[in-house]
This record gives sequence, C-alpha cells and structure tokens, in this order.
Amino acid sequence: MNAAAKKKRAAAKQTELVFGLGATGMSVARYLKRKGLAARFVDTREEPPGVAELGELDPNAEIILGEMSDKLLKNVSRIIVSPGVSDAEPLLEAARKAGIEIVSDIELFVQDADAPLVAVTGSNGKSTVTTLLSMMCEASGVNGLAGANLGEPALDLLEHETPDFYILELSSFQLQRTATLPLKVAVLLNISPDHLDWHASEEEYRDAKYRILKEAESVVVNRDDDEAQNGLANDVTCVTFALDNPDEGQFGLADDDGEVFLARGDQLLLAISDIAMVGAHNQANALAALAAGELMGLQLSSMLQVLHEFPGLPHRMQHVARINGADFINDSKATNVGAAVAAVASVPGLVVLIAGGQGKGADFDKFAKTVCSKIRSAILFGEDAAEIEDAFDGLAPTAKVADLHEAVKSAAGIAEAGDTVLLAPACASFDQYPNYQARGDDFRNAVMELAT
Repeated sequence: MNAAAKKKRAAAKQTELVFGLGATGMSVARYLKRKGLAARFVDTREEPPGVAELGELDPNAEIILGEMSDKLLKNVSRIIVSPGVSDAEPLLEAARKAGIEIVSDIELFVQDADAPLVAVTGSNGKSTVTTLLSMMCEASGVNGLAGANLGEPALDLLEHETPDFYILELSSFQLQRTATLPLKVAVLLNISPDHLDWHASEEEYRDAKYRILKEAESVVVNRDDDEAQNGLANDVTCVTFALDNPDEGQFGLADDDGEVFLARGDQLLLAISDIAMVGAHNQANALAALAAGELMGLQLSSMLQVLHEFPGLPHRMQHVARINGADFINDSKATNVGAAVAAVASVPGLVVLIAGGQGKGADFDKFAKTVCSKIRSAILFGEDAAEIEDAFDGLAPTAKVADLHEAVKSAAGIAEAGDTVLLAPACASFDQYPNYQARGDDFRNAVMELAT
C-alpha cells in the first residue's frame, strides 16, 4: 500500500470523540447520527445520565465510562465537550498536546444554523432575558426558537422548522470552546466572579464572557462595564442599558413626578410598578431584553406587554408566602455571589438570608461586607457554611444549621414583620441536591409546611 493510500485509509478511520453524556452529550449523539459520523463516547462517571438512551440510539456505539487512558485519542479527529467538563481533565490536556481540536456543541450548531443568531450571556439573568426575548418574539408574531444552556440543547433546535431567530443562552464554558460565533445580536448582561473552580482564573472567566462580542453585528452591554464597551470595534452597533438615566437611544430608568419608568432616552416606556417581575435586577433584565428586541426589530408594544405579564422564571425571586408579616422568597438560582448580592439589594427592608452549598471558589468576605448592612441574620447550611459564617463574623449574626428545612424554621423564628426571608444561596446546590430547582422546591415545601 502506497503512502497516499495509507493516508486515505487512516482518514477514513477518523472518529469524533464526545466527552460527557447527559443532555448536551445526547444532543451531540443525535446530531452525529443525522450526519452519519462515527463517534466514540466517554464520561468520567461510571453511571452518567443518557447511557440507556445512547444505547437505543446507536446499539453499536463505543462507550467508555470511568477511568480514561490517552489511548482513547487514537484516530480522533476532534473532541466535542459538554459544558460541565473541566479543561483540566487529563484527557483534554493530552488532546491539546497532540494538537487535537476541542470544541463545544455550539461550534457545531453555528455551522448548520440557517437563521440569524441572538445570544445572551452574563453571570446572572441570562435565563430570564433569553426567556423574555422568546416571549417577545411570540408576542410580535416572530418565530424565535430559544435553547442551548437553557431548555433544549442547541443542536436539537436544528431538528425544528427554521425560525426567524435562534436565541441562545450561552455559558462561559460554551463560549470558551467556541471559535466561530457570528451573531446578529450579542447580549452581555453583567460579569461577576463565578465558576472559579472550573476556570483557571477570574481573567479567563471574563475573557470567555467577552467572547460573545467579538463577531457580533450589534451588541447590548451594561454601560457600567467599561471594559466591554472599550473592546468593541468602531463599526459595531452598540446599545447600552443600566439602572440610571439613559442618553438618547439608550435604555435605563427615568423619574417622572416621583414615579420611576423604564425608558429609552427621554421616552418613558413602562412604570416599574407595572412590571410583573420582582427586584431591581429584573428591571435591568427587562431593559436588556428591550434593547435586544429593538435590534431584532420586535414591536415595542408587544415587548412591553410581555414585561407587564411575565412574573419571572421559577426559583428566581419567586414569592412563596407571607408568614407573620415576613415575605419568603425563593431565589435558589442565585448560585453565585453576584446573584445573591443582587437579590439582597433588590428587596426592601431587612433580610434574613438563607445561604450555603458549594461555593465554587467564591469570595465570601467581599460578599459579607457588601450585604451586611441589610442582613438581620444569616442562616447557613451545606458544604461551605463554615466558610460563609467566618466571612460574616463581626458583621451580622449567623447560625449554622444542618439542612434547608432547619434553615427555614430558624429564619421564621428570627424574621420580623416587614422583613424578607430570602433563599439566595450564593453557592451551587450539588452538595445536597441534584440541581438548584430541587433546592428551590425543597425551600418552597418547607415554607408551605410553616404556612399551614
């Protein structure tokens, strides 16, 4: 066999390696199946979700679970990695040394997407803004298909009829591994330190978030973020938002005779008292969605109607009950310090804070100093409760408890009329719950037990 024939034969044996099963891994499996591409599936977990489904999809699929060897890279053309898999995984380090391409599912999606792309990222608020944009499209008679980090995985969106827009919620993990991202509209909401157990540094995390702006035709950015605006090309259309008085063509808040409105320049749009969502951070989310919707050409009246009606997503500043004059609010989605700070700041009066879980390398000292003036007491539970307790030492009263039900009972005994008992964990949930939704449901159940 001559050299050319050997090279051709070797190329024919090339395979994709899919690292990580679960929702994203299975969407990649379905995509590769549609394309007729051979794949090898690996996961460090012995029993990851999706194994049974993968066996039904492709009974002959090569699946390797648990401990891995560099031999798995033999004849691999590229690696498609699920968002939760760390770049520090030895197999990925070996792949980089071998010059093997490592991509996200978003990289594959972009290659096949035939509609304009709108993408939303930020440390906090991206699910709410993505959902708002999808609803605003529907209200305007436009087909906006939403997914990626929220709802349907991006590659599964390709199985639907081609929409007018694809609206993608993107995590820093996905952005870091996506080389090509030509967006119609990019929305960068905010950046606060997060996922420092995954990213090598805060700078790497920030760089991943800023990746969303690099190839966009138009961008929506928080004007409090100078770095985001300074890095934009001169020919990019940029619309800003913030909770201050906006310049012409920009979005913000304006006061009219003592009443505060969402505004575009000097145009008053909607009184904040008429927004169904709770909290100042949701006012920022509403402004960002309006700015993005304008760039998408959506009807202003339809967008405002959505803001008037949409109460917000579950586990995001969700009012559960009022007991003895104190409001109990579920913000289980506040899985990082920035989100928890925003939650505390958004409610009136004093807060009995329920926090704890897996801290992901967060700076709890800064957290405690930022919120302590509003805290009547902090009730702490979970893996990093002791670390948070140390941060609040000398700043606010604390109590460390075993679990969330005990935290709710303790908080109810401390709260006074007019206070807010706020679940804003500032941590991931995986020490005690499968996800933040289960944690929020447990909080709601505990509160309702008290209420009855």
